[in-house]
Amino acid sequence: MAPPKAGLLVAPAAPARTALLGVLLLVQVSSASGTSDVVLAYNITWKSIDFKTILEWEPKPVNYVYSVEISPKWGDWKKKCFQIKKTECDLTDEMKNVRETYFVRILSEKPVKSDGDPEESLHANAPNFTPYLDTNLGQPKIKDFEQNGTKLKVTVQNSITSFRHNGTFQTLRQIFHEDLNYTLHYWKASSTGKKSVKTKTNEFLVDVDKEESYCFNVQAVIPSRRSKQKSPESAIHCTSQEKSVFKNLFFIVGAVLFVIIILIIILSVTLYKCSKGRANKEVKENTPLNTA
Repeated sequence: MAPPKAGLLVAPAAPARTALLGVLLLVQVSSASGTSDVVLAYNITWKSIDFKTILEWEPKPVNYVYSVEISPKWGDWKKKCFQIKKTECDLTDEMKNVRETYFVRILSEKPVKSDGDPEESLHANAPNFTPYLDTNLGQPKIKDFEQNGTKLKVTVQNSITSFRHNGTFQTLRQIFHEDLNYTLHYWKASSTGKKSVKTKTNEFLVDVDKEESYCFNVQAVIPSRRSKQKSPESAIHCTSQEKSVFKNLFFIVGAVLFVIIILIIILSVTLYKCSKGRANKEVKENTPLNTA
């Protein structure tokens, strides 16, 4: 069934004047309803990155506590954070379907007494939350890269999220599949002109100029979203073709030296044999003939 409608609905305030008027009104309502000193939550916001989802709000409670309840679109309310003094609640584990829309409300109430039930509470509604659409994408990381001649290969690390399926934490790729794209921004280390390419996988293979060093970063993108499409850009990495040139030069010089050494050895052996041959010839010529 659909979750029951909240008794009092408070959306996150935008301008300071609106927030102040809202708080004053809520205090008056609280006093009139017999729950004096109890203030409804306001400035309710979601903090969610890669499906790690925390609800935050104001103000700090004085002489009262908060409880948080969550419900899927067609389900019952479940209490997650009960009688807390904090102004945040981690709801990650309660969102078991990333495509489901969840309703959440924050109850302001007097603490439970030992001799009875808590007094009647007031509640404020949080904005509805759909993890698949509303969680922010975290900063991606580059797993490895290689520049070989005119080819630059970059592999993006498969990010692990806070969403679990059958007890196993899922990767972004497992959740979004081909909905998850990556953009590679790359440029010559000696220039500021950037080029960009996209892929639906975690790998890039782009054409570059030989013996030129390149710098690059990557960015995750969900094109199907209306908002929160892009992640922050990753840290910048650079190739170093100077090392590659030096390495190639080292092998070339080594090969040349090897050939020279072989030629010297062959020439030495040849000269030695020629010298020995001449010496033997001179000995034979200077040896007197035997007479009978």
